[in-house]
Amino acid sequence: MKIHWPVSDTVRVIARGSCLAVLAVAGAASVATGQEKPFRIEVVDRATGRGVPLVELETTGGLRYVTDSAGVVAFDEAGLLGRKVWFTVRGHGYEHRKDGFGFRGVSLETRPSGTAKIIVDRLNVAERLYRVTGQGIYRDTVLTGGKPPLRKPLLNGGVVGQDTVLAVPFGGRVLWFWGDTHRVRYPLGLFETSGAWSKLPGQGGPDPAVGVDLHYFTGRDGFSRAMCPIEGPGVVWIGGVCVATEKDGSPALVCHYSRRKGLTEPLENGLARWNAKRDVFKKWRELPLNETRHVTHHPTSVRIDGVRWLVAGDPFPRLRVRATLADVGSPDRYEAWTPDRGWHPTSSPLPRQREYELRDVDTGRKVRARPGSVRWNPHRRRWIAIFGEVFGKTSMLGETWYAEADTITGPWVWAKKIVTHDGYSFYNVTHHAFMDAEGGRRIFFEGTYTTLFAKTKVRTPRYDYNQIMYALDLDDPRLHLPVAVYRWQAAGAERFGTREAAEAAGAWPKVDVIAFFARPPDRPGAGSIPVRGDGGTVRFHALPRDSKTPGPTVERHEGRVWPNPLQELPLSPAMLPDQ
Repeated sequence: MKIHWPVSDTVRVIARGSCLAVLAVAGAASVATGQEKPFRIEVVDRATGRGVPLVELETTGGLRYVTDSAGVVAFDEAGLLGRKVWFTVRGHGYEHRKDGFGFRGVSLETRPSGTAKIIVDRLNVAERLYRVTGQGIYRDTVLTGGKPPLRKPLLNGGVVGQDTVLAVPFGGRVLWFWGDTHRVRYPLGLFETSGAWSKLPGQGGPDPAVGVDLHYFTGRDGFSRAMCPIEGPGVVWIGGVCVATEKDGSPALVCHYSRRKGLTEPLENGLARWNAKRDVFKKWRELPLNETRHVTHHPTSVRIDGVRWLVAGDPFPRLRVRATLADVGSPDRYEAWTPDRGWHPTSSPLPRQREYELRDVDTGRKVRARPGSVRWNPHRRRWIAIFGEVFGKTSMLGETWYAEADTITGPWVWAKKIVTHDGYSFYNVTHHAFMDAEGGRRIFFEGTYTTLFAKTKVRTPRYDYNQIMYALDLDDPRLHLPVAVYRWQAAGAERFGTREAAEAAGAWPKVDVIAFFARPPDRPGAGSIPVRGDGGTVRFHALPRDSKTPGPTVERHEGRVWPNPLQELPLSPAMLPDQ
């Protein structure tokens, strides 16, 4: 008999009073012989037919299996294979329909080399696609004889886990950087930033809906090597990776680095430049520890009056600098955004920023934004933000939100929850605009999935402390968010309309206030009421009069609109996207 190592993770949960002890033990040896393969279970999205990663199947005996990035589980359990087995099905943002007794799951006739399909319904607005980093990304697909889409589907760069992604196209490829990185051979890993590169989508790289084929920068031992080695003790984290321009017009890649003792105590603060010959960041300029005037998180590039700027925030913009190497390296050339003054020179540390009054479009409750990204979207023709929440309804840092605005500085008001992770953290999310498909209609974003800061301490095998990619269809009706309706004066009368209406009338410079929020002309909702201007043109859509959404009644028709939750909402000149 040919004996295989176990292909499943068995988890016994023993409850004693209020204490929950979790013991992970190895499964039994395979009973498969010859050419027989494990029983292949595929979990698919009912709407798309695509396999769903990170769905858990649990037997009545407490054995837990988690689908790989193709939505596959390789079931090869001694004593159970060849029998009818019940699997409870659950997964963040997905669910299986209940049976007559209220159980969400299915009984399957298991057999070596057999197959079965389980269909689930997606509750999240965003679609979970695959795991980007870590070990065993397509483990179960390989074990059941499938063909994965990656060169190294089981172990790449010796990496088991990676925290917080940064990605930027540079030099004809995409450069990827992460924070603390776990290895196979010892609990302590790499703490000086890790990195990889991939081919650009459409230029040799795979479809972003399929995966990211990473080529890790590794050391002699084959493990991911340090990308920003700074002398001295402590960990080295980088942020604000951006492309600036040299005097001769050539591009330069720059980042901010922080050498620190831990989460809170900084030891060194500065800027580093990319050395393309050695594929590593080299220390460029050291800054005072209290200097906060530098590009952070995920900056975006914009043109204002023909000049390219880098704008950054957490996630909403609060700092900008001209996109030249000389300016990026000079803290006194940075400008801060405040609602009362607009953009203006500032000292360090930066003044405290007034928080945007973000509201959940479904409930009206306040949403406390965590770092994310802001990007121009050509399909929506608006700035869109993807960000997390500090204290979500289901978990701390486990929920992801979508918002959009007419300018990069706002108005950021109404947001829609697009991803929920029950009891698990999913933080530092970012939208990769270089992956956008179908003219920006379909976008891709990822974040760190981890038990850090989460309610649960039961780690998901292989997925914990790794990056997970999601896709979002911006034509999904659930993302038909209310937009600002502005007021201006024309021919001695008040006029109201969206930004597009104001621009078409040449009235954008005359706008004096945001009157309220409503659905845009091209995105009506169920039962919405079109509000027309001169000539019968639809200016926006309002809600039915009996809608539960709070807000004022619009004059001259029987509809209601979303209110402006701020007494003073900042207006700023429109910023053109960087082409």
